[in-house]
Amino acid sequence: MALHRRDILAGATAMTAVALTGKAHGQTTPRSGGILTVAADTEPRNLNPAMVASNGVFYVASKVIEPLAEMVEGGDGLAPRLATRWEGSPDGRTVTFTLREGVSWHDGRPFTSADVAFSAMRLWKPLQNLGRIVFKNLEAVDTPDARTAVFRFSVPTPFQLVRNALPGLASVVPKHLYEVGEIATNPANTRLVGTGPFRFAEHRPGEFYRLEKNPSYWEAGRPYLDQIIYRVLPDRGAIAAALEANQIQLAAFSAVPLADMERLAKVPGIAVIPQGYDGITYQLTVEINHRRKELADARVRRAIAHAIDRKFVVDTIFLGYAKPSNGPVPAFDKQFHITDVPDTGFDRRRAEALLDEAGLPRAANGMRFSVRLLPAPWFEQTRQFGDYLRQALRAVGIDAQIVNNDPAAHLKAVYTDHAFDLAIGSPVYRNDPAISTTILYESGLPAGVPFSNQYGYASPAMDGLIRRAASAVDPAERTTLYRDMQKLAGTDLPLIHVAEFTFLTVARRSVMNVANNPRWATSHWADTWLSA
Repeated sequence: MALHRRDILAGATAMTAVALTGKAHGQTTPRSGGILTVAADTEPRNLNPAMVASNGVFYVASKVIEPLAEMVEGGDGLAPRLATRWEGSPDGRTVTFTLREGVSWHDGRPFTSADVAFSAMRLWKPLQNLGRIVFKNLEAVDTPDARTAVFRFSVPTPFQLVRNALPGLASVVPKHLYEVGEIATNPANTRLVGTGPFRFAEHRPGEFYRLEKNPSYWEAGRPYLDQIIYRVLPDRGAIAAALEANQIQLAAFSAVPLADMERLAKVPGIAVIPQGYDGITYQLTVEINHRRKELADARVRRAIAHAIDRKFVVDTIFLGYAKPSNGPVPAFDKQFHITDVPDTGFDRRRAEALLDEAGLPRAANGMRFSVRLLPAPWFEQTRQFGDYLRQALRAVGIDAQIVNNDPAAHLKAVYTDHAFDLAIGSPVYRNDPAISTTILYESGLPAGVPFSNQYGYASPAMDGLIRRAASAVDPAERTTLYRDMQKLAGTDLPLIHVAEFTFLTVARRSVMNVANNPRWATSHWADTWLSA
């Protein structure tokens, strides 16, 4: 029987309510001590989130290196971390941060505004995969005193955008460890030094990462855990077995195969938790190389979209734990998302007619043309969708030859060498179209920038909308511009959005305070604890 989100919610909601309040086995007060062992199915080469803003990096690094602010439920959606206050000027030219007092780096040096200025100007702006877009107009960071950092922008920059970027793009690293030598090869990129609740202790490649409690953490009484150990378990079946044997206590980011969730939800002592990912929405996409003559024709791109049965993808590949997608902004973002976009629903007859209109008749073998299809190797679902898409395209006369690569080879083929016709992507929507979405549509980006428009799509109208929105200080104007951008994306179809999805966490019921913020898997875990 296929697992659907509604099937797990009933069992998961009760456990999550317990986890959020910390009530389990009669305990109402957090317990200090203990080692939390969790699954890690990847080993990032660079663990520095100020350079690489990705969930695989944050999963480990966010416990060690802190951002200026963290995402929370309710209120204005942000909670202070290294910054306690932030205020934008009416003209959009400055944002002033008041920084937390009494914070030290793990090596004992004091945290100051100089660290923020260095991180912003030397890492986020020139080096970070997402920050170099969001902070490209950051002119300088003034530090009038140790507790104040004033960001100055060369053009008006929406305060709303800066706020939305803080949890994911504003991780602060120690200036004194990075100001000498090459930042890209600094040992601190793999042996982290931060201000967070846990200190980096050890990494044994292929085996584990180990973090230990920071006894000098600025938040009194935190963290509760003594250690966090990330066991490297690339085999997803092994992760499920380790959970059942209590060799690990938690697996996040749907590290356990979706097909096992229903069974695990019935195992005593284990719970499946769908919460904690609202701020991390992934989108399943078909990336299209516009350099290929056939694919440069919008009719052909629309035909490919009509060949895809989104409901089948959601129900069969994601087992119901996803939603069909119709464009760049997920449905959960009520401010920017629109529904009135051109229809690209499943319609094979329409797909066939569009391909005929484009002058691509079927040959004697029944095929119209062939393409190289590169599924992203990140998730089980992206690989499975690659197999499905091959069949779906074949049904309308497009012969797709699948090329499977490891992560490094895939990144190089798609985003540097442009050696693909179609690729399966999984971009992340991070709270604001300007953070990680417009980069999928903006032209002129240099080769080698991952998860960006390396498709050869260039539209003066699209670039104009993106440029105007980037400096629109008025939230209402930004909303209108990004809605217009979605309409244009729906007409041009530079890439095809198929589904939006988040993840599941599987945990032993002894793990408390699971999923208590919208980015829990990539947050600090200072308040996570283990019941007796």
